[in-house]
Amino acid sequence: MRILKYVNKIWTSRFAKPVVFLLCLLPLLWLAWRWFNNDLGINRLETVARYTGNWTLRILLASLCVTPLRRIRGLEGLLRFRRIIGLFAFFYACLHALHYFAIDVQWNTEIIWEDITIRRFFIAGMVSLALMAPLAATSFNAAIRWMGAKRWQLLHRLSYVSALAGVIHFFWQGKAALWTPIYYGIFLGLLLLFRVAYWAARRS
Repeated sequence: MRILKYVNKIWTSRFAKPVVFLLCLLPLLWLAWRWFNNDLGINRLETVARYTGNWTLRILLASLCVTPLRRIRGLEGLLRFRRIIGLFAFFYACLHALHYFAIDVQWNTEIIWEDITIRRFFIAGMVSLALMAPLAATSFNAAIRWMGAKRWQLLHRLSYVSALAGVIHFFWQGKAALWTPIYYGIFLGLLLLFRVAYWAARRS
């Protein structure tokens, strides 16, 4: 019991959120350091694209882990960080998309239109980003009060669909070893399995 009280003090500490914020920001700081020190390899544009895409999925999956983990005794306080982690996932997704539009294709409308209409991996990525946008826009307490808790929860279950679209986006690129998106897909499947099992247990 004393250990649980100590753990709860960590989650409720006023330093906890700044630490989580800094941890979520570290990948971007590391990328900036490598960029300015020319440490991104020969094709640094592709390196940045893959790096930001990878961290988008990692942080999005981390936000989805909060719900099952908070069921564990002593980890209830993790719920405080779900919003900030989810917003950082959207932030990295926006960086990933902005890198493509502004740097990779330099706002070339012909290339963008071709990607939107032909390339399936691009379509999956845009679906993932589009689903994350309303989640980020309604991640505040005022939105919960305005929508009502049940409708808000229903909307935010789209985070699983967004994560699935992101995994498919990664898998369909097919430029590198495919095991990484498969690992992400398995992890997402386990999270979904937990939600279904928990829902079934409550129903019974």
